[in-house]
Parts: sequence; C-alpha cells; structure tokens
Amino acid sequence: MVFAVEEINRNPRLLPGVRLGYHIRDSCAMHPWATQAALLLVSGDSSTCNLKATPVNGFEDSGRKGVPFIIGGASSQTAMILSRVLSPLSVPLMSYQASCPCLSDRRRFPNFFRTVPSDIYQARAIARLAIYFKWTWIGAVVANNDYGLVAVKVFQEETRGSGICLAFVETLNRQIIKDDARKAALAIKASSAKVILVFSWYTDVRELFLQLAELNVTDRQFLASEAWSTSRNLLQNPVTSKVASGVLGTALRSSSIVGFEDYIRSLTPSRRPDDYILREFWEKQFACRPALSNVTNITEWRAALPLCSGEETLKGVDNLFTDTSQLRQAYNAYLAVYAAAHALHDRLTCPHINAVSRDGSSTCSTPTNIKPAELLQHLNNVNFTTPQKERLYFEGADIPANYDLVNWQMTPDVCNENCPPGTRMATRKGEPICCFDCIPCAEGEISNLTDSPTCDRCPLEFWSNPERTVCVLRQLDFLAFNETLGITLSAVAVSGTLVTTAVFVVFLYYKHTPVVRANNSELSFLLLLSLKLCFLCSLLFIGRPSVWSCRFQQAAFGISFVLSVSCLQVKTIVVLAAFRSARPGAETLMKWFGPGQQRASVCVFTCVQIIICIIWLSLSPPIPKPDFDTPGLRVTLKCDMASVVGFSLVLGYIGLLACTCLLLAFLARNLPDNFNEAKLITFSMLIFCAVWVAFVPAYVSSPGKYMVAVEIFAILASSYGLLFCIFAPKCFIILLRPEKNTKKHLMAR
Repeated sequence: MVFAVEEINRNPRLLPGVRLGYHIRDSCAMHPWATQAALLLVSGDSSTCNLKATPVNGFEDSGRKGVPFIIGGASSQTAMILSRVLSPLSVPLMSYQASCPCLSDRRRFPNFFRTVPSDIYQARAIARLAIYFKWTWIGAVVANNDYGLVAVKVFQEETRGSGICLAFVETLNRQIIKDDARKAALAIKASSAKVILVFSWYTDVRELFLQLAELNVTDRQFLASEAWSTSRNLLQNPVTSKVASGVLGTALRSSSIVGFEDYIRSLTPSRRPDDYILREFWEKQFACRPALSNVTNITEWRAALPLCSGEETLKGVDNLFTDTSQLRQAYNAYLAVYAAAHALHDRLTCPHINAVSRDGSSTCSTPTNIKPAELLQHLNNVNFTTPQKERLYFEGADIPANYDLVNWQMTPDVCNENCPPGTRMATRKGEPICCFDCIPCAEGEISNLTDSPTCDRCPLEFWSNPERTVCVLRQLDFLAFNETLGITLSAVAVSGTLVTTAVFVVFLYYKHTPVVRANNSELSFLLLLSLKLCFLCSLLFIGRPSVWSCRFQQAAFGISFVLSVSCLQVKTIVVLAAFRSARPGAETLMKWFGPGQQRASVCVFTCVQIIICIIWLSLSPPIPKPDFDTPGLRVTLKCDMASVVGFSLVLGYIGLLACTCLLLAFLARNLPDNFNEAKLITFSMLIFCAVWVAFVPAYVSSPGKYMVAVEIFAILASSYGLLFCIFAPKCFIILLRPEKNTKKHLMAR
C-alpha cells in the first residue's frame, strides 16, 4: 500500500496537485480493535489514504483535513462489521481479502468494495476442474461457516447433472479443531473416494493433514481452496508434506509490480525511522540494533544487540519478505489504492472550472470540500487501466473473477517421468494429478511437446514418422513394372501371350486337318485372338495409373473376356444344333445357324459389353486417386471406381454369359467325345467361374496395390484355364497323335 501511494504521488498525470497520505493501524485480527481503529481514522485522529491539498508552489497545506478511505477488513466478518459501522457515514471501505459472497449484497453493504473475487467463483472453478478430470466420487471437508458451507453448496450446484457425487461432507470448527480434524480424517480413510475437496483455512488443513499422517493416509488427491492452496508451510513440514502428495486447486491471481522488488530491497530503518515494523524486522534479520535517535522503548533484549554498522542491506537477502514472485494479497492491496486514487481523480476533474450552479455554488469540487459520499459515488463508476495493463472496474462490490491454478510439485521426482514427444498423458482415475501414463500416439498422430495432453492427427496428405513426433509427406505407391510382383505378373502375362500365339500358329499350319476343321476353325481362331487380348490387357493394370490407363484397362478387360466367352458359347450352340439337326425332321436347324449367324451372334454379345463400357466410361469413369483412407506412410495410387454400378455391370454381364455357356456345355457333355468339345468347354467354364467367384471377396479385402494384383491374377488364371482346357487336348492330338487326326477317327461311334 505504501509503495502504491508513493508511486501515485510521483505520477504527474494522476491526481496532479494532490498528494495521498496514509496511516496504518494493526487490528491484530480482533473485530473490536478493527472497529475502534476505523472510528478513530474517520473521526479525524488520522485517516487512511489521508488526502491533503498541495498548492501550486509545492508547499503542503497540512492544516486541512483529508477525505477518509479505509482499505482493510482482511476477514469477511471484520469487513461486514466495519461496513455496517461506516455505512451511515458513507465512508468507502475496500477489502483486499474478504471473499464472502454475502458482501456482494449492495442493500446490506452499500459502501463496501473489494479487489478479491467472491468465493462463489473459486467454487465454480474447482467444480470445473473436477468435471474436466472426470472425478465423479469426491469427499468434502469444509469449514463450518459461510466460507465452507456456501462453497460446497455452489460446488454441488455447478456439478449437478455431470455425474459427480459427494461421498461425504465433514465440517471443521475452529474451537474443536482437533476433534473435528480426527473425525474428518477417519471419514477420508474409510471412504473409497480418492479425491477430497477441502474448503477451509490453512491452520485447519494443517491439523487435518497431521491426523491423516497418523492414519498413514497418503494416497489422496486434494482439491484446494485459495485459503490454503499456496501455503508453503504444509509442503515444508516433513509430516504434512507426505499427505499433500497431490494437491490441485485455485489461488488468488498473482501479478508482478514493476519496481516493487527494488523498493523492498532499498528499505532501511535510517530512511524510515518511524517504521517500527521495519525496525523489528531489521533486528531479527541482521541481529543488530539500528542507531536511531527517536527510539525510546529499548527492551532488555534489544539493548543486548550490537549497533548496526549502517552497511546492512536487503539486496542480498532472500526470504519471504523480499520474495515478490507471487504477489497475491499484496497485489490486491495495490489495486485498492489505485481504485481510490482514480475515484478521487474523477471527482476532481472539472470540464468547466468556472461554471456556477443556479444556487451560486461551484459545480466542481476542490481537495478541501470533498465529501465521502461523493467519493463513494465515483468509486461505483471507476474504470481504468493499471500500470500492469489490466483493466479494472467494479460490478457492484466485485471485480471480475480471475484465478491461478496451483499444482503442488514437491521435488523433481514426481509420480511419473515426463511424457516424451510421441506420447500423450493419460491421467489415472482417482490418483493424484501427477500420476499418469504415457501412451504412445496412434499411427497417423503425433505430439511434438513434452507432457502433451493429446496427440494431433496429421493431415490426409501426411503421416506420422516412426517416432510419432512429426508429420511427413506420404509416398505414392502403385504396382510398378520394376518390382518383384510386377515383374512376375508381367512375365506370366507375356508367357500366356506367347503360348497363345504358338497355339494360333499350330492351328493355322494344320487348319486343313479334321481336328481343326471339325471344331469350327473360324471360332477357334477368334477365341485364340481374344485370349491373346486377355493376356495383354493385364499389362494395362501394371504401372502408374493415369486418366487414360484407368479408362482403357477396364474396357479392354471387359470386352476381351466377353469376346472369349461369346466364342465358347457359340461353339457350344453349334455342337447342340449339329446333333439336333441329325434327328428326323430337324434337317433345316443348321441352316438357321450357319457361319454368318455364328459371327453375328459373337458380334451381338460383344457389342452389348461395348455399349455398357461406353456408357460407364462416359458418365462416371474410373480416375487415378490416392487411397488416403488406408493407414500407413505409403499411399496407394489406384483407379478409383467412381461408379461401382458400372464395374458391377461389366462383371455381371461376363458372369451371365459364362453361366449360360456352362449350362449349355453341361447339356452337351454326353454327346460323342470324338466329335464335340462340350466336356472341354464344361471343364474350362467351371474353372472360369470358380476363379471369378473367388475374385470378388479377395478383391474387396485386399489392401492397396494388392487389390490390383488380385484382379490381374484373376485375369491370368481364367485366361490360362480357357487356353489349356480348350486347346491343350487338340494340340496334343495334332502334334503327338497325328494318327487320331483323321475323319474316320472323329466319326467313330
């Protein structure tokens, strides 16, 4: 408070021409003493924040009385008593520590203000912590007064509907604290609740922790109110520190005050001879007695101390007095002085200094005639920015709530090591906040910070590295010609093409022999040509997919296989027609299914597939697209089937022709073996159908580029099946059994 007063007096823009004064009295935490001191200050004996006029020439006019403004009432009860006493006099009262919600009632306490938040807000903040950490089974120990009872009520209201239940509520009375603390400790030990809410004062909590230490209860997580959350004594005491292994709570917000540490360390008794508090501190700190002429009450203990040399300084002293890193109540007192100064400044600011009211009196006040009620009125409307760049204003008696979160960490060895990058923290339910598991990030997620609470998912085009610490660009993958699988499938496809060409050459060379001629040589040559196309179309599936390769590969595959199956179906129909025409009365049957009709049938069957492919590829063709849905660093670039219906129609039409051909061949299987190839067609179509029935589930379940490999394998397997089943027996007769390649043998019954 003294630092704030002197800082304001040096500020040329705040209260120019006016100096603030002060008088400090110690109430010793006694309500009657506080009331007596307040009345003395108001009556004129002296005044807190005594405002004295300073003329322009700089000399102080000490004969005039200032406006009283009391900063005090550290406890809520004292603040209530002082407010009731001072309210009829309209004297402003501002507390830096009284936090009872009841003091927000402007009808009961119209002259009260405070720079500390109401306890309602810290109860709400702690409730949100419990909800965030999903602590659903909680015990509560609270002071048996408004501070504790109101807080636990607000906590229950805030957590209603969130699944949080209170296992028990124990109260602590200051008059019988040992008995109540023992009772609460036994309740904590008997309960299964691992999280304990404690709304009470530091002295009560110390006794509670001593009782818990006797019962060896050291595995509880405590939710602390601001009244004890920053108590160093609980951590420094070796007994209570064992119990306080897990404490999480709220604390009055702390703030730095520029220049305050230097101000503290520059204090000396010689510069402040009237400051008896500083003199006593100096004697205890340096074990010497300051040489001051105005000191008359020299006790025996003080007289035994040697005189100080005058070179003692606080610049190298580190203790609670010189530690300005956590200014909480001190910062609230600092804000209270500035609030008073700005209220007075607003009252003294006159836009028209010479204006006169109707009754002849001046409308602007001077430092000599300000009334407490006027200062109180301006205090309600104060709104300014502090030197710490914080906006301060009052909502009734209160300022906007602001808290620090406090997490006690006693030593570097907490429950767990820090979670390294690539992992996330997972708190253990019901255990202290420092106890957690480090869970590795899932594939595709990273964390690049120590003790990261979550893992972040990489964008679609990126994937996590093996350490799960950074997202790296995913690599495109496809079935290439230069990899083992691609080379193998290419070799098999080329081999099939060469074998088909060899068979074609053999049939062409022996085209006048009975075996070739008896089985419709024109359809046989067309079948060999279509099989060659089937083998070659499989090569279109290998390599980097492009817009045109995606379109052409499916069309080539569908049309080639329909052409093959159409040839087999027409060959089977020819066999059936030939034997049906041999019966009496059916001589004209073959006339209606001659070579022209056979070629037309194959053309019609194939044109249907061509039309399906044209419509499909015109409306919704396959396009090359990375498969980002598949996890992994390597992303498969594949031909995405934009229309599953189109692909299904292509496969379905092939299947329809294959099933029809199989049925017809099955009906013709018992005809003379030496003349027809119905059994060969039946067996080849069984293999064909088996391959493509197995293809569907294998294709759907195969990952990445192996889906393409499955389709290539089905094409090659079915093509080889047709080639060997239809043409291998014929080539065997032509090349190795020429004696059977005669018309007599073929016509034998």
